[in-house]
Amino acid sequence: MIEARGLARSFKTREGIVEAVRGVDIDVSPGEIVGFLGPNGAGKTTTQRMLTTLLAPSAGSARVAGHDLAREAVEVRRRIGYVAQRGGTEPEARVGEELVDHGRLYGLTRADAAARGAALLGRLDLHGSWARLVKTLSGGQRRRLDIALGLINEPPLLFLDEPTSGLDPQARANLWAHIRSLRAEHGVTIFLTTHYLEEADALCDRILVIDEGLIAARGAPEELKRGLAGDVVALTVRDADDAARAALVLEARSAASAPEVEGVIVRFHLPSAAAGLPEAFWALEEADIAPVGVEVHRPTLDDVFLSLTGRALREQPVAA
Repeated sequence: MIEARGLARSFKTREGIVEAVRGVDIDVSPGEIVGFLGPNGAGKTTTQRMLTTLLAPSAGSARVAGHDLAREAVEVRRRIGYVAQRGGTEPEARVGEELVDHGRLYGLTRADAAARGAALLGRLDLHGSWARLVKTLSGGQRRRLDIALGLINEPPLLFLDEPTSGLDPQARANLWAHIRSLRAEHGVTIFLTTHYLEEADALCDRILVIDEGLIAARGAPEELKRGLAGDVVALTVRDADDAARAALVLEARSAASAPEVEGVIVRFHLPSAAAGLPEAFWALEEADIAPVGVEVHRPTLDDVFLSLTGRALREQPVAA
């Protein structure tokens, strides 16, 4: 459904040339849900804008939904749906008007657009909203309306940019169920960007991690977690000074690797917490550092992301 090779994009600035995307290869098979993760400025949005024909690549090639990205851009647009992070609805418009107008842009008759729009509202639990003003919908309802607009042309491939950003946990879980149903019941292939690692873990068959314009890792969530061997330890100490000292002591005098300090918490990896923690505690005791708490868990996608990029992925506005 997506086959990109060496896709790149650079921009001219006053400071010189900025290489936002530096040659990425992407493969997405029909029926997959693929997550695209990366810190701000990593190239996520630039890549997605290229794949949706909104931005011309500086180099490389791609076939999207069966058509060449450069030579058949119009055909690509006809066969994809795109849901931007901030949506594209007019608050003062009525829901039905938005759906019909969007369908008309794809060449549908008013009757066909209305029929498809009504069916989509039913599929996305927006019954009875046809005549409502968009501004009266809840945040979760508006995101479902955005998805309905992205599906009005019945695309086999849907791009979702931060689909649940800003939603409360209940609305987010509800939208996850709808996204799953698009694939399970209607065979839609989905390519999504997200800042919620639990979202990627719950929804995605595969994950691509982009950092500094390059693909840093790819694979199923469990595969990526298995690749990060050992246990993750979160050690709580008395204050920030102790945390900074503890990170240095653990790295120099124990089996701990990649200590990271966040406030009074020091996170690090051990090949085996059962075998390695006693040694770590002895080293801390000799340095007169007294732990006040410890937690041990198996690696999560957050740990994978931190290991790959040196940064934790937090919910934040997208600037890539």
